[in-house]
Amino acid sequence: MTSTSPRVSRFYYGWKIVLIVFLTLIVSAAISSFPSVLMQSLEREFGWQREAISAVISVRILLYGLMGPFSAAMLAKFGVRRMMICAIMVMLLSLGLTPLIHAVWQLMLLWGLLGGLSTGMLANVLGVTVANRWFVKHKGFVIGLLTASAATGQLLFLPLLAKITEDAGWRYAVFVIMGALVVLLPIVGIWMRNHPSDVGAAALGTEEVVKPAPFTGSILLTPLSTLRMATRSATFWLLAGTFFFCGFSTNGLIGTHLIPACGDYNIPVVTAAGLLAMMGMFDLVGTTLSGWLSDRFDSRKLLFWYYGLRGLSLIFLPHALGAGYTQLTVFAVFYGLDWIATVPPTAKLASSAFGPEKAGMVFGWIVVMHQLGASLAAYGAGYVRDLLGSYTVPFVTAGFVCLLAAVFALRIQKSRQQAAAA
Repeated sequence: MTSTSPRVSRFYYGWKIVLIVFLTLIVSAAISSFPSVLMQSLEREFGWQREAISAVISVRILLYGLMGPFSAAMLAKFGVRRMMICAIMVMLLSLGLTPLIHAVWQLMLLWGLLGGLSTGMLANVLGVTVANRWFVKHKGFVIGLLTASAATGQLLFLPLLAKITEDAGWRYAVFVIMGALVVLLPIVGIWMRNHPSDVGAAALGTEEVVKPAPFTGSILLTPLSTLRMATRSATFWLLAGTFFFCGFSTNGLIGTHLIPACGDYNIPVVTAAGLLAMMGMFDLVGTTLSGWLSDRFDSRKLLFWYYGLRGLSLIFLPHALGAGYTQLTVFAVFYGLDWIATVPPTAKLASSAFGPEKAGMVFGWIVVMHQLGASLAAYGAGYVRDLLGSYTVPFVTAGFVCLLAAVFALRIQKSRQQAAAA
């Protein structure tokens, strides 16, 4: 008995893993949100239309989502550490070539294709995979914390990147992100571990050290067969449908177009980036709290309130843009608390319905729907703005689809038994 007590009292290595993944997702989130800062600079320097730049962002968001289920398979087959290092190297390649661009197709290749694939590897699926492997106790809290890292990335980087872009040019802002990746690379290489058994530990909340079963399926076919299984469940379609509306109303719309929308009202880019950073600060609180709540309350009811309140805030946004900074600050606080608070309860419902072994890939396909909605909003909002000269229609439309998502969330309860059977 005395020989085991030191092991119990030691700091759990899984928390170090959470910190490394948190830092990695922060930088990945900064890269994902950076195009919203770049948009106006690229318009001025190259004379590109907002619709063309929005198309690049739309492709990046789509590939980011499509990588999810295949990322889950690659993480299982090749290991978390190896795939994180690979993704960081691709990001460095994409960023390193970006200052040399002079045509839209080059931006599409570097930020649309390579950027979408690499950031898609370091996405919500990574956080869910790590949480499922290392934690039984506090799993919802960990998912919420890692999901909130996207908000923290905006909090730390967006105002800085906007200031550098304004004062020195957008190319210097690219170099700042590259520096963060260079610092991150050895941290992942030295301290990241694939599984609790690598350090002789059990998942937190269990006692037995269990080595992971080797991945024996196909990287391409296993996610597809998992999708086929999941589509037999009404719960999958309800979760995927609500997450489609989630993407439509968050990173595809606000994350991409809030800064340009503020520019239409002569609000400086640094001030607009500060609003997004404020959202990030409050989302760090809201999403982490959402993870804590999902460990204690019905996730379906949480989703109802999250989508409903988000919808009301988006309907209010056009008024806030015209009313001034005070009204925008109210929107930023209210919307920020709810930005991606939907992820922890959605991931918990997927894990409950399909089991922890399939949860990563199933959630990856749900994220695909999220990114499809985001991709549609990223391009569609830019197109409508060029057509009508205003973002009012996209913002209000997103508000009403969020209210529809709130209704869908309550219906998940009726189909959960079917999901378990499937």
